[in-house]
This record gives sequence, structure tokens and C-alpha cells, in this order.
Amino acid sequence: MHQQPYDPAAEPPAAPARILVVDDDPTVAEVVAGYLDRAGYRVDRAGDGPAALARADAHRPDLVVLDLMLPGMDGLEVCRRLRERGPVPVVMLTARGDEDDRILGLEVGADDYVTKPFSPRELVLRVESVLRRTRPAPAPRPPSAAGLTVDPAARRATKHGTELALTLREFDLLAFFLRHPGRAFSREELMLEVWGWDFGDLSTVTVHVRRLRGKVEDDPARPRLIRTVWGVGYRFDATGREAD
Repeated sequence: MHQQPYDPAAEPPAAPARILVVDDDPTVAEVVAGYLDRAGYRVDRAGDGPAALARADAHRPDLVVLDLMLPGMDGLEVCRRLRERGPVPVVMLTARGDEDDRILGLEVGADDYVTKPFSPRELVLRVESVLRRTRPAPAPRPPSAAGLTVDPAARRATKHGTELALTLREFDLLAFFLRHPGRAFSREELMLEVWGWDFGDLSTVTVHVRRLRGKVEDDPARPRLIRTVWGVGYRFDATGREAD
């Protein structure tokens, strides 16, 4: 069965991710922080484990770049304590290439592992990759126009805030029109895109359009939203203006 992909409306840009860089080597920390800052992230820094935990408590990071070899409290313990406070992605750094250290780091909750010396650009790419995997995708904005809104997840449609009593197929048809305002579709195209059928009685589309008009138009006898395009099919007019 063919199903039209959902085209979300434009969303406001998300706030830049906050990255906590934890390394007792000031040069490494400065280089890493500089690359991450230029990549558009907000960057905090800490030089040891207690400072890292305090910084994380003050400003919850979206990801931690964490050196394994820290004075007083090593990176493994810092990682454990961070994870006790809640889920946070961790990219662990180490000067050692020992496989046991890498496995141990992953076991305590690290999401990736980079061995020194490393390319700062590669580290930025690793950070971006981990954030893509771990950050929840923003919920798409329900399509809306001319006072009509559909919520595909809730299977709910409203007109000026009042819920509409739509059948399953009427809902799908309205959602499709709202996602494609201003474009004319033939009945064959609507049957394929909304019903998922590449054959069938096209009068099914005509009947559903008529019923949908009866529920969304102010005057179904003079439709301003779902327009008939003679010789083609139907077009959703988001302006709802009277035809000339």
C-alpha cells in the first residue's frame, strides 16, 4: 500500500547543543573547545572530575567529551556518576589504545571512544554523529491552514478549534490537502496518494470530497477551500477566498 510521506511544516531552529569538555590538559581542552565552538555548539570546560560533575549539575550538557585519565577521579568514575544523574551521551578520550580500556569505557556508558592523538575535526564529526543518534527528533508541527488543523498522531482534526467528526478516509484526504496547498490533483492521483490504490471506481474520490466539503466549508454549495479544477480534479486553496 502506497502511503504519502508526512511533510512537516517549517520548525524554528533548535537551540545549539551544550557540550561539556573535560580534560586536565589545557591545550587539548582549548583546541577541542575551539573546534566545537566554531561548529556552532555551546561549550563548557572542566579540568577534573569534581569540576565536571559540578558543571554538569549547574548546566545539564547535551553531550560530554570526557578524558579517561583525570587527576583524583578518573573518567570512568566521572562517567558512572554522570549516568547516575540521568542519561547523557559521552565521547571518551584517552591517550591509551588498550582495547580493555575502550571496552570498559563503553560498558560504563560511553557512546563513543577516541584515542589520542586525534584529529579535532574527526572529534567534531563523532560528536555530531552521537548527537544525531541520541537527541530526540522534534515533533513535527501538525499541518494547518484556513483555520483547519490535523494531528496525524492523535487522528484528530479541528476547524477553528472545534473538533471535526471525520471518517478515517476523510481525515486522510484532508491531511493530504493541507500538506499540498495550491496544487491541483486529479482523482486518479488522489486515489493513489490517499487510498493507496492504483485502480478503482473514481467516484469514490468524488463522494469523499463532497462529504469532506460538507464538514469543512462554510458553504458547501460554494466551496472556497476544496476547489474543483475543471478538466483536472481538485485543489486546496489555503486562502479560502471567493473565486473571481
